[in-house]
Amino acid sequence: MKKTQLQQLLLMLVLFSFMGANSQSKSKNNAPLFSNFTYQGDDQVYKDNPLKSDEFYTPILQGCYPDPAITRKGDDYYMVCSSFAMFPGVPVFHSKDLVNWTDLGGVLNDVTQFNPHDTGISAGVYAPGITYNPHNDTFYMIVTAFSGGLNNIIVKTKDPKKGWGNPIKLGFGGIDPCIFFDDDGKGYIVHNDAPDNGKERYNGHRVIKVWEYDVENDKVIPGTDKIIVDGGVDPAKNPIWIEAPHLYKKDGKYFLMCAEGGTGGNHTEVIFKSDSPKGPFIPAPSNPILTQRFFPRDRANKVDWAGHADLVKGPGDKYYGVFLAVRPNEKNRVNTGRETFILPVDWSGEFPVFENGLIPLEPKLKMPKGVSENKTGKEGFFPNGNFTFNDNFTATKLDYRWIGLRGPREKFITTSKKGLTINPFDTNIKEVKPTSTLFYRQQHNSFSLTTTIDYKPKSDKDLAGVVALQNEASNYVFGITMKDKDYYVVLQKNQKTRRDAEVNSTIVGSAKIDIKKPIQLQIKAKGDEYNFSYSLDRVNFVNVGGPVSGDILSTDVAGGFTGCLLGLYATSNNDAHP
Repeated sequence: MKKTQLQQLLLMLVLFSFMGANSQSKSKNNAPLFSNFTYQGDDQVYKDNPLKSDEFYTPILQGCYPDPAITRKGDDYYMVCSSFAMFPGVPVFHSKDLVNWTDLGGVLNDVTQFNPHDTGISAGVYAPGITYNPHNDTFYMIVTAFSGGLNNIIVKTKDPKKGWGNPIKLGFGGIDPCIFFDDDGKGYIVHNDAPDNGKERYNGHRVIKVWEYDVENDKVIPGTDKIIVDGGVDPAKNPIWIEAPHLYKKDGKYFLMCAEGGTGGNHTEVIFKSDSPKGPFIPAPSNPILTQRFFPRDRANKVDWAGHADLVKGPGDKYYGVFLAVRPNEKNRVNTGRETFILPVDWSGEFPVFENGLIPLEPKLKMPKGVSENKTGKEGFFPNGNFTFNDNFTATKLDYRWIGLRGPREKFITTSKKGLTINPFDTNIKEVKPTSTLFYRQQHNSFSLTTTIDYKPKSDKDLAGVVALQNEASNYVFGITMKDKDYYVVLQKNQKTRRDAEVNSTIVGSAKIDIKKPIQLQIKAKGDEYNFSYSLDRVNFVNVGGPVSGDILSTDVAGGFTGCLLGLYATSNNDAHP
């Protein structure tokens, strides 16, 4: 036998050996099979406010889709949002009319380039900007990435529907970058940063900086940085957290729009004007141009925390603004997270003002002029209002609403005609690592989630089921595990009471079950009250642990910037023991 033939034979033997070992590993891991997934929204606000033929709902993206940024090329609108440690990073959407949106997946979908494997859920990547440059027919997405040493990066494409290029590192600090292209093709980047030399006058003192941008070489030009806003609208009042800047040009003047006041109850949107993109910028006398901070805490159908906005010229050359806001439940909890809202903008005067953005926000709007049909939830368009999402996981392509955490979902899932198989990692949901959990955002304050699971654990280290998760230290696990030779469903509450403390895990309830065929698991929420139940006959559901509070699934209790994620979970490192 020739040397090359011997080498080929040895290589084949190694490959077959590896494939066999991998097959045995999967068998040992005892992967659960999920099918018949149903999520159903049931918010009262949508029952009380049915749509007329010329109306649509806002938020346009329900659930954790914060920090929206938007751009336009011709009749095509593209919008991006923050994703933090969710994967893929930076979800991107397309629309022809600002009403009906299509989910295009994530911009940062290559884990070799964006890898948030060791970051807390509220780190990762956030506050993106998206800008179309007509001078070179190119889209730019710019964002701060808190993982892998990326920091501020930019990625480009000629067509967002066909994917994006590799991340390009940019040589500046700070967060919330946005890129702007002037009429002459010259580029500028604006972003939030700490004051020069770190000299903060007070807690929350920040500045907005501008850089000239080398379009040909995709880098900021050294030495061109300049502070154009120091503190905020009125420095004498020590304004906090000036951030999320966007530059615009209208009638030969430059406008800088920013968020101010922090991303909670004092969140506002403010505007400045200048004769140059490098300032000086003078605040509008009518600031703020959008906020919900002035109104009673107990108002009906409350929308709060409005800010972090971006403007675009919409159908009929009418301006619109997208922004984040929240819809708290009856206990003022924020379980659905920061969502993407939209309002028309009046820019007939010197400065833009969000129409009805300074009164309590309403749940629905008139469709833009010339838009004839609301297709949300139909023909592949993203749903809103009260809707039902069903998935049997038999499609060749998994819906983009399913996401991973700290890593790609493809690392642990397989779909087939039978459903979704999750190959469990040796990772617990409480660890700051990629977990074998397929997540779906909670999009309503009141909802039900039901799925069928075919699973028989082999030891008490095995568990598979569903989770409701705000972060790695604030979540509920509801799944099937084993004790001695018996099977149990168990509800575990995981909560960190102090930032420097260990996660406190308690068993809220458990029930011994006889697994003869696949069973159903269910999560139901009505505002702050969550219930976890199972069914052996697909008709009668048995509650485990009684009603529990959803407080730990809210950002105002758990902290951070995300909303509650509902997951299909499997682990070979279980510690939820009945």
